[in-house]
Amino acid sequence: MHYLLYSIKRGYNFKKIRLVKRMKKFKIVFLLLVLTLVVLGFFVSKDKNVEVVETKKIVSVSTFFIYDIAKHIAGNTLKIVNILPFGTDPHSFEPTPKLMASIEKSALVIYSGAGLEPWIDAIKFKSKAIDLSKHVKLRELGSDEFEFHAHHDEQCAHSKIDPHYWLDFQNMQIATNIITEEFIKLEPKYKGFYLENRDKYIKMLQKLEKSYKRYLSACKVNTVILNHNAIGYLANKYGFHAESLSGLSPEANPTPDDMKRIFRIIKEHGASTIFFENFVSNKAMQTIAHDAKVKIDFLEPLGNITADEAKENITYEDIMYKNLEKLSKALVCH
Repeated sequence: MHYLLYSIKRGYNFKKIRLVKRMKKFKIVFLLLVLTLVVLGFFVSKDKNVEVVETKKIVSVSTFFIYDIAKHIAGNTLKIVNILPFGTDPHSFEPTPKLMASIEKSALVIYSGAGLEPWIDAIKFKSKAIDLSKHVKLRELGSDEFEFHAHHDEQCAHSKIDPHYWLDFQNMQIATNIITEEFIKLEPKYKGFYLENRDKYIKMLQKLEKSYKRYLSACKVNTVILNHNAIGYLANKYGFHAESLSGLSPEANPTPDDMKRIFRIIKEHGASTIFFENFVSNKAMQTIAHDAKVKIDFLEPLGNITADEAKENITYEDIMYKNLEKLSKALVCH
C-alpha cells in the first residue's frame, strides 16, 4: 500500500516537473517572440523616420535673412539649406563645383539678387529659382555714393543699386509673403501652417519697425560712421546719415584721403562711436578709433552671421534689436 502511494506520488511529481519545464520553455519562447517584435518595430519605426527625412523637399537659400524667414515659415516641413557657410562674407563667397551641383538639385532656390551673388549666374537651375530683389523696393545710390562706390570697387561700378534691402522692414514683409506663397506651391497640404507662421513673422517685423521709429525719432547726432555702408536703407528711412570708409565694398583698401575724410567727419559731427562688421578686417577702423579717441563697436548688416551665432540660434529679430540699441546710443537718441 505504501509502495503504491509512493509510486503514485512519484509519478505525480514527475508530471509536475515536466509541466514546470514546459511552462519555463513556453515563457522563454514567449519572451523571445516579444523581444523580436520589439526589435523589428524599432527598425521599422527607424526606417520610417529616415524615409520622412529623405522625402523632405530641399529649399536652398543664399543669405541669412532669407534663411531666417524660410526656417520660421517652413518649420520642419522642408529642408532649408543655407548656401553661404556661417561666418563667411557674402560679398567674397564663391561656391565649390560640388556645392553648385547640390544647389541645382533643390526643389526651390531663393536668392537675394541685386548683384549680391555674382556666382548665381553660373548655376543652371533644374527647378524654380526666385530673385527676391525683383519684388522689393530697391534703393538707388546717390551720385556721390555711386562715384565713391565705383572708385573703391571697379568690379561693381556698373551697379547703382544698394543690395542690402533686407534692412527695410517693408521689404522683409514682401519677402516673407513671397516665400510663403512658394512654400504653399511646394507643399499645399501645409498651407494653413505656413500662413499662420507668416502672420507671426510679419507681426514681429511690424513690432521691430515701430521700435526703430520710436527710438530713432529724436537724436542729437545725425551721422553714423562705419567701414562699409550696409545700412543705407535704415539711414534713409529713419533720417540719419551713414558715412563709410569704403562705400559698399567691405574689402576695399582705404586710401590716406579716406582716412582723413573720416577723421574730419568724426570731428564735424561729434561722433563718439564708429562701427565695423564681423567678416572684414577692422584694422583701419581700430586705428581711426585710437587716433580720434572714440569708441569702436560692430553692427551686423545680416548678409550672414557667425558660426557661434548660428549655434545659439540667433535670429534676424535678435540682431536687429542689438543693432537698434547700438545705433540709438551712437546717435544719442532719447
